Amino acid sequence: MEFFGFVLTAIAAYFLGSIPTGYLVAKARGIDIRSVGSGNIGATNAFRVLGAPAGITVLLVDAIKGFIACRFIAFGPNPGETHHMIAGVCAILGHNYTCWLKFKGGKGIATSAGVMVAWTPVGFAIAATTFAIVLAISKYVSLSSICAAIALPIGVWLTGGSLRMIVLTSLVSAMAIYKHRSNIQRLMAGTESRIGSKKKE
Repeated sequence: MEFFGFVLTAIAAYFLGSIPTGYLVAKARGIDIRSVGSGNIGATNAFRVLGAPAGITVLLVDAIKGFIACRFIAFGPNPGETHHMIAGVCAILGHNYTCWLKFKGGKGIATSAGVMVAWTPVGFAIAATTFAIVLAISKYVSLSSICAAIALPIGVWLTGGSLRMIVLTSLVSAMAIYKHRSNIQRLMAGTESRIGSKKKE
């Protein structure tokens, strides 16, 4: 019975995470966000292509998906921490590999942030502070996201988080960094876009 509870939790969290917020917001304006800007359906591309109000909406909704999955999706006779951890990971996977767009989704930063608020608020605060500092200095959203991902498990470890949470946040961080592999290549080549810069035609 407990096994089926885990399975139902994973499926429900995946489908919640799989809602392609950026794609739907852009589609409402007659735009396929996958064909403009970076082609990503996440908040950063929504900011660039659709403007700040739409970008903020995508950011918040994607984060809320992760938070709701962790806090409220848990099936079984005795749902506990394991259910919430499964729900968080599956919500991120749903966002990153949404079944509605042929398993091509966003990079999971906003959804991961929502999950971290539910899992480890202090760890999230450390990662968010790292993001803000790196962004202020570099103006690269991608670099800031990568640095925040690296800081997350370190922050959990420094604040006395459990081994289980350190391992889990390391997994989430690794997924986020993997999704940024094309950004890493552009950063190394010096062709990554900064905030406020205009993309070359």
